[in-house]
Amino acid sequence: MAQLATTAGAEVVGGVSQRVVRPQRSYLGKGKLEELADLADRHQASVVMLNDELTPAQQRIVEDAVQVKVIDRTALILDIFAGRALTKEGRLQVELAQHEYLLPRLAGQWSHLERLGGGIGTRGPGETQIETDRRLVRGRIQHIERELEKVMRRRAQYTERRKKSTVPIASLVGYTNAGKSTLFNALSSGGVLVQDQLFSTLDPVTRRVRLPSGAPLLLTDTVGFIQKLSPTVVAAFRATLEELSQSDILLHVVDITHPKAAEQAQVVEDILDDLGLAEKPRVLVANKMDLIKDDAGAPSIPDLDPGRSVKISAAKGWNLDQLLQRIETTLMNVDGPLTFVSTTTGS
Repeated sequence: MAQLATTAGAEVVGGVSQRVVRPQRSYLGKGKLEELADLADRHQASVVMLNDELTPAQQRIVEDAVQVKVIDRTALILDIFAGRALTKEGRLQVELAQHEYLLPRLAGQWSHLERLGGGIGTRGPGETQIETDRRLVRGRIQHIERELEKVMRRRAQYTERRKKSTVPIASLVGYTNAGKSTLFNALSSGGVLVQDQLFSTLDPVTRRVRLPSGAPLLLTDTVGFIQKLSPTVVAAFRATLEELSQSDILLHVVDITHPKAAEQAQVVEDILDDLGLAEKPRVLVANKMDLIKDDAGAPSIPDLDPGRSVKISAAKGWNLDQLLQRIETTLMNVDGPLTFVSTTTGS
C-alpha cells in the first residue's frame, strides 16, 4: 500500500492497521478510527488511503471521523492507471473503471446539501442533481463501452491475421514491478518505459523476436497484476486481458528477490485461473538473479517449483538464450506435458 501511495506521488507519513474478524459498517473500529484521526491531525495529513475498496457508506463514516479526504485502494490504483495510460484504448479502459467506481458514490458528492439546514429548497434540487449526474455517468459508461467494443473488434481482426500468419504469440505476465518490461526490452529491443515503480506499463506492446532456430515469435508486454485487484478494474481491462487468451504461451515473470515472491506468484496464478487461463502453457521466469549472491539466497516458491524454472537477469542479460530455448521447446510440445528447465547464472 505504501508503494502504491508513493507511486501516485504521495509522501507516506504514518500508518495504522487493524485485524478485523468480520466486516464493519465503519470499516475500522471506533478506537482505531480515533487513532487514525489523531495520527492524521498530528502529521497534518491531506489524505488518508485505506487498503481495501470501501462501500460509499464506509467512506463517508471514515471521512467524518478523520476530517480529511479518504481514498480507498481501488481509487488509488485507478489514479495511478490514469497517469500511465498512453493509448486511446488504455485511456478508455481507465475512464470506464473510474465511472463505474464513481456511480454508486455520487450521493456522497452532494452530502454538503444536508448541512444547509431545512428541507425546503434543498432536498428536491439535491435529488434532482444526483439523478441528473447518474444519467450522465451511465450515458458516458455506455459510450465508452461502445468505443471499447470497436477496439475489441479491431483487436479480434488483428488477432485473426496473426493466427493466419502462424507466428506463435508469447505474453509476459507477472506481479507489477517484477521486471517484465526490462525483459521485454532485453529480448526485443522494444523501447518500453522501464521504471522502478508499480504499473510502469499499462498498455500492451507487441514486438517480433527470433527463437534459437530462427523462427519468429510475437512477444507481448502486458499490465502487471497486484493482490486485491478490484473486479471493476479487471472487468474494465478485459480488452487488454483478452490478449492473454490469444497467446500460445505465457511467460510468468517473478521477482525472485522479493521477500514475498511466493505470495506474488500465487496472486498471478489465481488471477490467471479467474481469467480461465489456468491450463495455458507457461514458463516460470525467475528474474533479478543478479541480485542473489547464490541459489541458497533465493526464496522458495512451493506452488511453483523454482527447481524447474528458468533463472535469468533481464537487466544483465543473463541466460536469455536458455529462456528462448525453453520457449521454443515448450511451443514444440504444447500438446504434451509442460516442463521447466533449471539453469545457473553466469556473469
